[in-house]
Amino acid sequence: MLFKTAGMLIALLIGAASIVRASAETPYPNRPIRIVVPFGPGGFADITVRLLAQKLTERTNAEVVIENRPGAGGITAATTVTSAKPDGYTLFVFSSGIALSKSLLKSMPFDPVAAFAPISTLARFDLLLLVKADSPMRSLKDALDAARADPQKFNVGTISPGSTQNVTGELLRSTTGIAMTVVPHRTSAEVLTSLLRGDTQIGIESYAALKSAIDAGQIRAVASSGGMRSPLLPDVPTLRESGVDAAVDGWNSLVAPAGTPRDIVAFLNGHIRAIIGDPDFRKRMIELGGEPVASSPEQLDARLRSDIDMWASVVKKAGLEPN
Repeated sequence: MLFKTAGMLIALLIGAASIVRASAETPYPNRPIRIVVPFGPGGFADITVRLLAQKLTERTNAEVVIENRPGAGGITAATTVTSAKPDGYTLFVFSSGIALSKSLLKSMPFDPVAAFAPISTLARFDLLLLVKADSPMRSLKDALDAARADPQKFNVGTISPGSTQNVTGELLRSTTGIAMTVVPHRTSAEVLTSLLRGDTQIGIESYAALKSAIDAGQIRAVASSGGMRSPLLPDVPTLRESGVDAAVDGWNSLVAPAGTPRDIVAFLNGHIRAIIGDPDFRKRMIELGGEPVASSPEQLDARLRSDIDMWASVVKKAGLEPN
């Protein structure tokens, strides 16, 4: 009886070991991958990541699910990811706005450099300063003249605090010295609604987010935020060309929680590079107003560190107080 019991125990242990070994050897990915987006649906980051997710699903045969968590400058969404298991099944769209938040917030619940494992950049983009199509403001100078005449009634609409859009509004206010009000909204659609309704006099958004309204002639751009004019809107001058000494070039990337195995990071990086190198994908991204750019994890890490230092200097020069 004793030998029989011992034999059964050994068999069970061997079986359990086999199950553990088989589980450990199960190739990644073998279940859905979640990508957390710190913005509402319809914005540039959301649109481009959904395109990426579709291609990633096709290449890996794993369902890629998008989860939008707008608000709080991306901090709430980022915290969701930093607390997740570092196994490659929870990823995060890390934008230049979080590099800005490092300088705009007195404290953050995580270190944006140490809390994530960089995977790859996805795209670079600039922003548009937009007015209603029937607005008498034909240029950014006209808008700033109107703001100086009555700053208390001049509002600038952006998405959530800490976003690249929101900080661009704050930089516009501080650089011009005009006490206009920067009004954050949860989504790009809300930015458009407030602009069309007259609640805000300028909206700051990407071309991709409000492309349909621009193409339909509901709104028009009076300036762009980048260092150079957008090839999609070559007649729209930059901030500097419009007399405002500022430039904002945004970027989005994909990261995982710190501690994610290097082989998983390398796996994802390889697929993202292939997707971003695809001519059809690149064409669609460019049509949306972005420049598709992949990178190595090391290059993304260096970009983040550089941007944190750069924005710390810009924010200090602009006189913005952390809150």
